[in-house]
Amino acid sequence: MNIAVDGPAGAGKSTIAKKIARKLGIVYVDTGAMYRAMGLFFQRKGISAEDEAAISRAVKEVHITISYADGQQKVFLDGEDVTIHLRTEEAGRLASLFSVYPAVRKKLVELQKELAAQQDVIMDGRDIGTVVLPDAKLKIYLTADSRVRALRRYQELKEKGEVWELDVIEKKIIDRDYQDMHREESPLRQAEDAVVVDTSDMDIDQVVQTVVRLYQDKAGKDRADREA
Repeated sequence: MNIAVDGPAGAGKSTIAKKIARKLGIVYVDTGAMYRAMGLFFQRKGISAEDEAAISRAVKEVHITISYADGQQKVFLDGEDVTIHLRTEEAGRLASLFSVYPAVRKKLVELQKELAAQQDVIMDGRDIGTVVLPDAKLKIYLTADSRVRALRRYQELKEKGEVWELDVIEKKIIDRDYQDMHREESPLRQAEDAVVVDTSDMDIDQVVQTVVRLYQDKAGKDRADREA
């Protein structure tokens, strides 16, 4: 019973997925963090986001793994715990820039598929239901108004001590949406069989309850079908 969660930047995918994983006792795989780690890898190597040839060569060297300690996910880049570096605006920008290349996405998709084949997982990203887990039992498309997403991001950054103008954050979100939806390789789009959950007027607990209920309904139907 894998769950695929897709949606635009700032929709709360990671926060919601983590809470659902804890509630259902399944594994949370943060694909966004994996892409951010990949972007960090290229930055440290001094490779330009415009140099596709160098990116395709270097991607063969990267080693990204995920482990859990006290229920918390940790992302390792070539043996180094880089989790703390992956939630900055810069890391998000790098992830979006480098994720457009087929070699990058192929490398990470292979790892993501392996994780889902081994255990029940909830995975969030932008192409999970369409590319990574097309056979997931439950697919969710999580979205919200761009202003609402900007306000959430503003509060998150403020708590970290980072000061940004709200309009600037919203513009970044809108630009990121456009880039993600129009890239050639695995663009952001809603899977045909995904359930749309608009969180604009919902708090975190309401969203979690909605998805858990959908999961339980799907699990119950599967059990009934097997017993029929």
